Amino acid sequence: MTSSFKPLAISVAVAAIFPSVSAFAQSTQNFDTSTNVVITAGRQVQAAKDVLADNVVITAAEIAKSGAASIVDLLQQQRGIEIARNGGPGTISSVFIRGGANAQNVVLVDGIRIGSSTLGGATWSAIPLSQIERIEIVYGPLSSLYGADAMGGVVQIFTKKGSAVITPTATVGLGSYGLRKAGAGISGATAGNVSFALNVGHEEEDGFSATRPSAGRYYYNPDKDGYTLDSVSGRLGYEVATGHDLGISFLQSRLNAQFDAGPGYDDRNIQKLETLAIFTKNRLASNWLSTVQIAETADKGFTDASFGPSQFDTRQTSLNWQNDISFGKDVLQLVYEHRKEKVQASTQEVSGNRTTNSLAGSYVFKQDAHLVSASARYDDSSQYGSKVTGSVAYGYRLSNALRVNASYGTSFRAPTFNELYYPYYGISTNKPEQAKNTEIGIYYEDGVSQFSAVYYSNKARDLLVYANLCPVEKSSHPYGCAYNVNKATLSGLTLGGSTRLGDLSLRGSLDIQDPKDDTTGLRLARRSTQHGSLAAEYSLAKTKLGVEAVFSGDRFDDMQNTQRLGGYSLLNLYATYDVAANWSVIGRWNNALNKDYELAKGYTTIGSNVFVGVNYGFK
Repeated sequence: MTSSFKPLAISVAVAAIFPSVSAFAQSTQNFDTSTNVVITAGRQVQAAKDVLADNVVITAAEIAKSGAASIVDLLQQQRGIEIARNGGPGTISSVFIRGGANAQNVVLVDGIRIGSSTLGGATWSAIPLSQIERIEIVYGPLSSLYGADAMGGVVQIFTKKGSAVITPTATVGLGSYGLRKAGAGISGATAGNVSFALNVGHEEEDGFSATRPSAGRYYYNPDKDGYTLDSVSGRLGYEVATGHDLGISFLQSRLNAQFDAGPGYDDRNIQKLETLAIFTKNRLASNWLSTVQIAETADKGFTDASFGPSQFDTRQTSLNWQNDISFGKDVLQLVYEHRKEKVQASTQEVSGNRTTNSLAGSYVFKQDAHLVSASARYDDSSQYGSKVTGSVAYGYRLSNALRVNASYGTSFRAPTFNELYYPYYGISTNKPEQAKNTEIGIYYEDGVSQFSAVYYSNKARDLLVYANLCPVEKSSHPYGCAYNVNKATLSGLTLGGSTRLGDLSLRGSLDIQDPKDDTTGLRLARRSTQHGSLAAEYSLAKTKLGVEAVFSGDRFDDMQNTQRLGGYSLLNLYATYDVAANWSVIGRWNNALNKDYELAKGYTTIGSNVFVGVNYGFK
């Protein structure tokens, strides 16, 4: 981190003397992952049965046995999510939540927002799965809690923290295409009120050609496109007194990935992800929790390609102040946030900065069978002005296991620096995208079986898309521009369920959706009208055997719906065996039927592949 972080450290010292509140109490909570809780949906620890927003939680155990090559592969198996990728693991990837674009999602790491202010959205390929303990996905508009870009949903990643007992962990694995993985960590606490965690990871793969011959001579290169990903994360906490804690956390990763931009050159992307946060949590009264978090994140991207080098770096600094005040079962939440984005690019026109100051409040009400939540937020940007968003949700318990929900919320997405300033593309007067979402749902959970059905309709306007005929500044944009021109409706029905039948566990999901461009009547690019997953796992003594299926209907690679991407279904098999206390072996056979399919036109996907790993210390 640079010297620009020094004033942040000074601010933390002040905060320790004059306790305040963090926007992200969830990042400092030592919650028990064995209990069924959700943090992201309300920026506070809530029992899952009380959360009105549709959500999915991926636990440490599920991550450990997944054998997924990347976080994108793991997310592909979740309901409400589709992915696109320009080749294998390590290449440029996009995640679509409920039909929303990659830039229409907020991604947090331990409560810290990450992402690129030039491209928009998170750089998924640089997020190391080896450092992740838990993932929460919350669907729907959450701008009233998290501000700009939370139109489709929010994904929060929690890095590994460990428990009070000093525990070492280690993992190693080998797979097809020359895949090698290794990681180690240690975590715990001392008698002196100090807790700590440190984890390191390394993975590399020889890979396969990212492009097919159909990509054309300007892109196709038959060489292998592999990657190397190194990462480290850690945290240190100190309990100053009962109810008063200080801490620091960080994550760093470096991805060196090959891609194809035509023959005769070793094209590479080098992506760096950095987060650093200092926080203090103070219980000012029995019903008042106050936390302050000061953070800095960096998303650095350097491309060395046949068409020339380029650099696009985003650095964000933030101060988040949150108060959670309880009144019996109810909670009032008050938030102040300050965020500064700074962009440095090889294209100087794009370089610049913007600041956003935000005030937000929410209230969660619980009374008998009734659950109510309401929130509102005011964001004031130095670049695009002020925006007000809000949401309200109501739930009614028909029984202890069965609940019905209804909600309404507004959201927006800030224009990226590229959409504002990139030569021959951006327009400096572009406005934020805006959306209004309504949904109804029914949820059932009795401790053995779970089922949910949610219908949503998210109407967006002022969408920023590439217009071939630029309606303004035509002389400086002869080839078109990014412009607020489109309207879209993202509507659909999401079904999800799971159950246990003795030693057999079953789960599945189905999304039936209509992600439509209202301006043209065509389907949004790279979105299907149906997709889902099925899985079964059988436990036998120390062995678990599992089968998974992921399927999707056809998609179109372009806005004009002329380049069709065929539907696909993938079959994955896996097994785990507990060799001894704390020791386990995992084996996976992904894409067992060797399905040949495309997630982006002209780009390859991984064929039939196997992975074998040994884990120590993971439960």
